[in-house]
Parts: sequence; structure tokens; C-alpha cells
Amino acid sequence: MLPPLFRKEMQGLAGHALRCRALLAQDVAKRTLSSMPSGASSPNAPSTSSLPWFIDPSEAEPSTPSPYQRRVSVPQAPSRPLPPLPSSLPADHPIARLHAELKASPHLEPGTLLVREPIPTAVGPPLPESMPRGRRKRGRTYVGEGFAENMAGLWEWLVIAQVKEGTENRGAIESVIRIVRKALLTGDPPVSLPPNNKRKVVGGWAMIDAGDFAVHILSQEAREKYFPDRRDW
Repeated sequence: MLPPLFRKEMQGLAGHALRCRALLAQDVAKRTLSSMPSGASSPNAPSTSSLPWFIDPSEAEPSTPSPYQRRVSVPQAPSRPLPPLPSSLPADHPIARLHAELKASPHLEPGTLLVREPIPTAVGPPLPESMPRGRRKRGRTYVGEGFAENMAGLWEWLVIAQVKEGTENRGAIESVIRIVRKALLTGDPPVSLPPNNKRKVVGGWAMIDAGDFAVHILSQEAREKYFPDRRDW
């Protein structure tokens, strides 16, 4: 036979368990009713179907839109149209095939691939004549005859390819160089190129000498500095 004190404690625990069971059954019934579809609801009201079972829908805070949902996409600048090939360039010229390969490259800035003739450089004033001086006869300014006959430049055509801004130091120029060399060396007939130089990029600018034309692969800063659209000097 149990002592009176122990019997009293057991009765209290049993009554507490009955009360907890009744509260739990009442809470389950309330949640079942609240999850049933109802009429129009507020757009900011939280969805009861997405709430965990341990959260009371009446105490949940109204959901706020995510900052990623509120973020408006930044409008992109329209890409420039690609300049066409010069009409004086033969259709079977190696530049035509190279142009088709480069305009499909994802490393180039859209609309910046350009094929043009070199800009003629005006002849400057002649240097004042001076005779050699000293024991080693240095300082004479005469350089010979015949150089001023052809001032058009070393190449007949220039191909200017600008990589996307910020990618010049991440291998974009090297990737375009590989495209250029592959397109020219595998052509019919192939174009003779100098050996591949490991240190071919200097200051965001690389050049490939292809005989009668040159290919310049450069960054936006280098293009604005060395190949401006117009020259005022």
C-alpha cells in the first residue's frame, strides 16, 4: 500500500498530464481550422501552409518581400553595331576569316572589332643639320635619303580588337591571341607568324605581326590612349 504523500504526488502528475493533453488537442483543432481556405486575405498576411507546426499563425509577423525580389534589374547599355569590313578588302583575304572568328569571341567588347587602314602620319619638320663633334664624331643629324618616300606605315591593314573592360588582367587578351594565331595558321593558305612569345602582353596591349597587316588586342584604356577615333595632333 502506497504512502499518502506519494499517492498525492501521483494524482497531481496525472491531473497535469490530462490538462496538457487537452490543451494539445485544442491547439491541433485550432490549427486545422486556421489552415482551411477562407475568403480574400491581405497580400501581406503570412501563408499558414508555409508556417511550421510550432508557430501560431495569429502571432506570425506579416511577411515582407525579399530584397532580391525588390531589386530592380540594372538596365544594360545598348551594344554598338559592329563596323563592317572595308569595301576595298578582298573577300578571300585572311582578315575576312579572322574577322568572322573574332566577332564570335565572348572575350571582346561588342561593337569594338575594327578593320581599317593605318592613319597616315604627317611628315614633321626636318632636324637642323649639325656636323659630328668630338673624338668619336657623334651628333650628326643626317640619316640618308629615301625614307620619306613611303610614309603610309609598315602595314596595309590594322585589326583592332578590344577585350571587355576588367578582363585584360584575367587572361582575356591571351585567349584572343590564341584565337588569332589559330585562325591565321590554319587558313588556306596559312599566314606566316613570328614565334609565340610568352611575354606578349605589355600594359594591356598585345600585337601580332602578320606581314601586310597587324592585329592589335588591347584593353579599353590602351585603345583610348593609342588608337583614338580621331587625332587632334
